[in-house]
Amino acid sequence: MNNLPIPTPEAQVHSQRLQQAIVEEIAAAGGWLSFSRFMEQLLYAPGLGYYTAGARKFGAAGDFVTAPELTALFGQALARQLAQVMADSAPIVLEVGAGSGRLAVDLLLALEQMGCLPDHYFILDLSADLRQRQQQHIATAAPHLLARVAWLDGLPEEFSGVVVANELLDAMPASIVAWREDGIHERGVSCDAGGGFKWNERLASGALLQAAEEIGAQCSLPPGFESEISLAVRAWSSEWGHRLKKGALLLIDYGFPRREFYHQQRGRGTLMCHYRHHAHPDPFYLPGLQDVTVHVDFTSVIAAAHATGLDLLGYTSQGQFLLNCGILDRLAGITNGTPEYVRATGAVNTLLMPHEMGELFKVIAIGRGIDEPLLGFASGDQGWRL
Repeated sequence: MNNLPIPTPEAQVHSQRLQQAIVEEIAAAGGWLSFSRFMEQLLYAPGLGYYTAGARKFGAAGDFVTAPELTALFGQALARQLAQVMADSAPIVLEVGAGSGRLAVDLLLALEQMGCLPDHYFILDLSADLRQRQQQHIATAAPHLLARVAWLDGLPEEFSGVVVANELLDAMPASIVAWREDGIHERGVSCDAGGGFKWNERLASGALLQAAEEIGAQCSLPPGFESEISLAVRAWSSEWGHRLKKGALLLIDYGFPRREFYHQQRGRGTLMCHYRHHAHPDPFYLPGLQDVTVHVDFTSVIAAAHATGLDLLGYTSQGQFLLNCGILDRLAGITNGTPEYVRATGAVNTLLMPHEMGELFKVIAIGRGIDEPLLGFASGDQGWRL
């Protein structure tokens, strides 16, 4: 990790505090912690985890850049899809994992311009620090709309309208499994003699073993194959079947259909860490200071949702979705040749191009009671690949 930026002394102390807390939890658990629990602590440990502490995460000063941070055109295009779903269900938006609040601002302003403002714009975010930043950003960029925004502490018991989540599923805890000659193992974390972390395996069991056996049979995985399974993503997707009365979830994230996710050329999985715009595969580095993510198995998302009565409304690449939602029309509305147009063109290329975010990122829509075909999937729907 010699090529990564060196954190400040204060940040190093913060990281050491989280590391010590996890070391103590490993000891209390008998010397072994599942990777899903380890990842949960890295990201969400109260006051210490990556998303619950106060470090800046998004944009040029953070660790990575999300689509809304690139250009308002992303939210403006997405708003057209939100408006259609709200018209067919209820004028309510719930954004789960709202980051800096940039997408909320862009969506609200675009919906206002379209004459389709929601009665309520709810935000569900586990981070008190991010909630505060979201509120400040909305109060600064769209103060006249702040009264429509409210923050939730958990999923609503019942919901009608549209749920939107950009880069949420990749940050949900995932288990790591390995298909070995003697069976399927769950990879976990133990401590070495110096108090650092090391990998440690045990035979998988329960729901994780059942999921791994199913995937292994479907994808003909050879011994030595390692990858991730997120039971948390499955549970979250399934939960909406009990809560969504009418409307749709629009989930945007990087990932693949199952047969591509568990392709034999991807035999070491998709685990990736992000620190100061550097990507690397070591989740043990600087606990609490770096993002830890896995790609999304979109087949598991719709399978879990379908089992609780929800429908697949569309699945396609981010690039195709944004084209269907008219992002190029929005770009054409900016005066050609101006610095704003040049910046916007570069951002749109990043969002659309297959070698950038256009193909790796996918959009899946699942819902109930939506009769009209969704705008964002009018062309290039790839639901058959799931």
